[in-house]
Amino acid sequence: MSDKLVIIPTYNEKENIEAIIQAVLAVDGAFDILIVDDSSPDGTGEIIKRLIPTSNGRLHLEVRTTKDGLGRAYVHGFKWALAHDYQYIFEMDADFSHNPNDLPKLYEALVQGADVSVGSRYCKGVNVVNWPMERVLLSYFASKYVRIITNLPVHDATAGFVGYKAVVLKTLGLDEIKFKGYGFQIEMKYKSWIKKFKIQEVPIIFTDRTLGESKISSDIIGEAVFGVISLRLRNMFGKL
Repeated sequence: MSDKLVIIPTYNEKENIEAIIQAVLAVDGAFDILIVDDSSPDGTGEIIKRLIPTSNGRLHLEVRTTKDGLGRAYVHGFKWALAHDYQYIFEMDADFSHNPNDLPKLYEALVQGADVSVGSRYCKGVNVVNWPMERVLLSYFASKYVRIITNLPVHDATAGFVGYKAVVLKTLGLDEIKFKGYGFQIEMKYKSWIKKFKIQEVPIIFTDRTLGESKISSDIIGEAVFGVISLRLRNMFGKL
């Protein structure tokens, strides 16, 4: 068994799921995969089950019966990873917006001393492909907003391509993670920073999905906007 696990949450990703699994399994460094599927009605789970016997024990599936947000899916995956003694745990989308070939760079940052490695779109300019300008501006200024409110020294606070050492996930208190969308990604980074873990940004190129539908919504954006203020206040009053 590898000591590296990539967690990919899915809901209706039948167009992408087989290709992303094969791409991750082909990456140098032997990254295992855990798919956390929220009972996709489009047959995503059935595709994964068909691939498991061909993966030499490197592909795993957890099916959740409740679709209650990206954050909850990742927390489910984090707990599974810790229970199975993985030492390096990575978040990645199923839609190829995150390039599987960047996984070794995130891993190397952890090996070289970081506790959290962030695949960053904005630490060296703006590295986004195929996104409408309004989405680029929304994402870019959301991270600026997070830095202003919280002082979190991360250029891409909403990034969803992230690596964690197991000790970080053991320390954060996964049952106390409150947010589910962009807010979840911010909360994880902010709590890691508050607890003095070292965060290192690794420049990547983000490419918008070409197949399937985006899961972003106004509720997710609103959670991030108001959740950031909540995080800062909770930290000020010793509630984190």
